[in-house]
Amino acid sequence: MKIKDLLKPESIVIGGKVQNKDEAIHALIDLHDAAGNLSDKAVYTEGIFKRESESTTAIGEGIAIPHCKTDAVKNPGLTAMTVPEGIDYDAPDGQPSNLLFMIAAPMDGDLHLDVLAKLMTLLMDLDLRKRLLDAKTGEEFLDELNKAEAEKFPEEAEETAAAPAPATDGYRVLAVTACPTGIAHTYMAAEALNQKAEEMGISIKVETNGSGGAKNELTAEEIAAAEAIIIAADKQVAMNRFAGKKVYKTKVADGINKPEELINAALSDKCPVYEADGSADAAEEAVGDESIGRKIYKALMNGVSYMLPFVIGGGIMIALAFLIDGLAGVPKDGNFGSYTAAAAFFKSVGGVAFGFMLPVLAGFIAESIADRPGLAVGFTGGSLAAIGATFAAPAGDGAAVSGFLGALFAGFVGGLIVRLLNKIFAKAPEFVQRMMPVLIIPLLGIILMGVVMCAINPIIGWLNSALTHGLESMGNSSAVLLGAIVAGMMAIDMGGPFNKAAYVFGVGLLASGNYSVMAAVMVGGMIPPIAIALSTTFFKNRWTDNERKSGPVNYIMGLCFITEGAIPYAAADPLRVIPSCIVGSAFGGALSMAFKCTLMAPHGGIFVFPVVGNVLGYIIALLAGSVVGMLMLAILKKKQPTA
Repeated sequence: MKIKDLLKPESIVIGGKVQNKDEAIHALIDLHDAAGNLSDKAVYTEGIFKRESESTTAIGEGIAIPHCKTDAVKNPGLTAMTVPEGIDYDAPDGQPSNLLFMIAAPMDGDLHLDVLAKLMTLLMDLDLRKRLLDAKTGEEFLDELNKAEAEKFPEEAEETAAAPAPATDGYRVLAVTACPTGIAHTYMAAEALNQKAEEMGISIKVETNGSGGAKNELTAEEIAAAEAIIIAADKQVAMNRFAGKKVYKTKVADGINKPEELINAALSDKCPVYEADGSADAAEEAVGDESIGRKIYKALMNGVSYMLPFVIGGGIMIALAFLIDGLAGVPKDGNFGSYTAAAAFFKSVGGVAFGFMLPVLAGFIAESIADRPGLAVGFTGGSLAAIGATFAAPAGDGAAVSGFLGALFAGFVGGLIVRLLNKIFAKAPEFVQRMMPVLIIPLLGIILMGVVMCAINPIIGWLNSALTHGLESMGNSSAVLLGAIVAGMMAIDMGGPFNKAAYVFGVGLLASGNYSVMAAVMVGGMIPPIAIALSTTFFKNRWTDNERKSGPVNYIMGLCFITEGAIPYAAADPLRVIPSCIVGSAFGGALSMAFKCTLMAPHGGIFVFPVVGNVLGYIIALLAGSVVGMLMLAILKKKQPTA
């Protein structure tokens, strides 16, 4: 949903004459009521003030965004007010608030969270805030917001400066951008392609296929009319729809860094035509010739992206179970974590969700290699790895559980088994071909997978146990070194292969019951954006005007564990920014291990701090690493010339 769908000129007050916070809130509520957004003004008012009693909704730097989610909202909406003199709104920075928005959200859905996140992102732009405060009318105010939203969120805009309108016969180039675990790369690549296409005078439409699913989807008519397709993706995307079209495939980072090269390559005569026959056709090996390592990486990331919701949801629920029993003061015996009824609920349900981790990982790795037929074979292999099936104990006896490593193996082997079966039966009669996807491949594939996993589980199970015991027996100095290494890797390429390798290593150890490495990994990923934000705040003369203006956004990115917020700064000055971030992250990761911090959830940033083991030590590690990164930037970065 766009801001212009929620905010109307008549719901905006320019130069509001309010004396305090309560007056401002009541004035904004009146605007909602006048706009017909409320079914019960009194209940909505009670909800707004209840939210304010929990903590102030002032963001700081002059911004306040009171909000409420209640059944008293009839139509979702926004109201806004500028207060030139400013009012005391209990802002964290102690400064008066002069730019106020109020969100009215119905109970169904998370509209208020989506709009809140979008507004916070937009309002970090100092120039936009100034333009809003300088607006003379509600129409002018809304126009500035619409332009800023269109520029910042091109994937949602109907028409933006970065997305030229299609010709009457459609778009000349279509693109799909996709990253597996976050949204940053997906939308940064889309924006870069849109902007470069506009400069080149080429009409383009970009479908963003991030972890939240596909947006701005390409239609069959647009695909038919397009001259070429660009796939800038680090995960599997739906490809059969592009059969017969020129398709240029590459990694999502190239969409960010090489948009012009991608557009030219897609339009060139050398760009291969995609054939949707399930084989590794020419389009799979287009320029950026995909190496074996690249294909393995994409398959792994496809599995990880589908696995994460189960691990995150289940892991946090299990952590909450321990937190509940800890707060209840129950003894830490074998029943700890399911002693109280509430803890037992969270641990049981969370355990079921967490238990899908290995089958889903293996299933979607196999799916990435062999398409949909690989799912059943991969899921079976992941489940056999989880129970430790052997020829002596096909149902598993817990003695040969191969865990995360076994599921990885099962995923890749499952995909290859299906590919092999497809080749074996490629020239079979037509009636056999029809039975392939529903009978032959599932049956033979699962039988072969069972044989392979029963044979390999004892070997990988031994290796898995050796790794777990080795980590548990590490001395303090060795653990600190490991924490520094995995956290430092998170900052090397900020979302690339090194980052993902460290992340997958931490997630894998969660399944083995080791929670300290995941803590070091997450703190290492949070530090680069925060270090840059701190540097743009306290060492302004090291950065350009544009870098300083966007710097505060990285506080939010870092605290939410979105390392990719640091990418534009690293790309502009890699020789100084990347080493500074690596040192800061490594220092924070080392401290996390030294303080014996633990984390059961593989994502969430500050939102999962309540379930961190030794949260005070973890906060110290985060702050110390961020400050070290900031100081390194201050030392290495050159002063920028003043205007």
